Amino acid sequence: MKKTLVLKVNSQNPEMKKIRIAADFIKSGGLVAFPTETVYGLGADALNPKAVKALFDAKKRPFDNPPIVHVSYMKDVLKLTREIPPKAEELMKHFWPGPLTLVFKRSVMVPDVTVAGLDTIAIRMPRHNVTLILIRKSGCPVAAPSANLSGKPSPTTARHVLDDLNGRIDAILDAGPTHIGVESTVLDMTVDPPIILRPGGTPYERLKDILKRVELHPVAVAEKELTTNNVRSPGMKHRHYAPNADMIVVEGELSAVVSKVKELLKFHMRKGKKVGVLATDETIEYYKADVVKSLGSRINLAAIANNLFRLLREFDVECVDVIIAETVPTEGLGLAVMNRLRKASGYNIVRVNNC
Repeated sequence: MKKTLVLKVNSQNPEMKKIRIAADFIKSGGLVAFPTETVYGLGADALNPKAVKALFDAKKRPFDNPPIVHVSYMKDVLKLTREIPPKAEELMKHFWPGPLTLVFKRSVMVPDVTVAGLDTIAIRMPRHNVTLILIRKSGCPVAAPSANLSGKPSPTTARHVLDDLNGRIDAILDAGPTHIGVESTVLDMTVDPPIILRPGGTPYERLKDILKRVELHPVAVAEKELTTNNVRSPGMKHRHYAPNADMIVVEGELSAVVSKVKELLKFHMRKGKKVGVLATDETIEYYKADVVKSLGSRINLAAIANNLFRLLREFDVECVDVIIAETVPTEGLGLAVMNRLRKASGYNIVRVNNC
C-alpha cells in the first residue's frame, strides 16, 4: 500500500513548495486530493488516460460515471471543446470561478476514459486559491470527482479524504474545511434551453436570472430512482452520498414531518435499532433518539448545505443503524440538499400531509 502524503497549506497564501510537490504527482500520472469551494476533489491529469483510469480505480468508481474536468484559465476551455455557445460565455463571465460546471461537446484531444466514452465534457473553474494554483503548476486540465470512495458522502475536510482513501492516493492538500459543502451545479449547454443535470452550489434561481429559460432534468428533482442512459454528469446514476446506515427521508409540511419522524424513530428503537435523526434548529428539541443532529436553521440553507455531508459521516462514526432525515425547503441551495438526501437514502422517502 502506498503512503498518502498530507500537505497542510494556507488557503489564502498557499506555500508554493507544497503546491509544487502535489503538482509533480499529477504531472507524473499520480493522484492528488485538493480542496475546492464545494467539496474536496481527487485530481488526475485529464489528458492522461492511464492516470484517469487510476483515479477511477482508487475511488472504486464505475467507468460510466464521468468526472468533471477542472481548469484555471478560460482559454483552456477552447482546447477541450468543439464550440462555446454564447450563453455559456455569458455564464462563465458571471459565475467563474465558482460552483458551476458546464457541459460542452468535447474536442478530439480529450481521452475517452475522461468522459466515460461520451461526446461531451463537463468543465468548471473552481473558486479556491489552492486549487487554481495547483492546476496551473500541473500544466494540464485536472479531472476530479469528489475525493471519496464511490457512493459515500462527499468529503468536506482532508480528514474525510483520509478516512476513505488513505493509502490509495499519492497526496492530499489540506487547506481546511470547504465553504459550500455540496458539489457544483452541472448545466448542460449542448441543448436549448440549457438543462440542470445536477443541482448544486449555483442555485437554479441565479441561473434563471441570467438565462431566463433553464430547465431541470427529471433526475435532478426525482423522488424515485429513474433509469438514465448517456449520463452526462456525475450524480445522475448509481447511489451517491450514502452513509452506512439505512436512511429515510420524510417530506411534507413541517408539523406533519415532525410527527412522522417521531413515529418512525419510536418504531425503529422498539426493534432495538440505534436511531439517528437529522433535524434542524427549529425542530431538534422534539426528538429523543439515540443520536440527534441539526443541519442548522431552516432559514439558512447555505449553512444546511455546508453541514450535510459532515453530519452524515458523523452518523457513521457513531454507528447508528437508521437515520431519519427531515425535508428542507427546496429553494436556493435547498434544492441541492434535497437532491443529495434523496439519493443518500436510495429514494427511501416517506411523504406526509397535514390532516
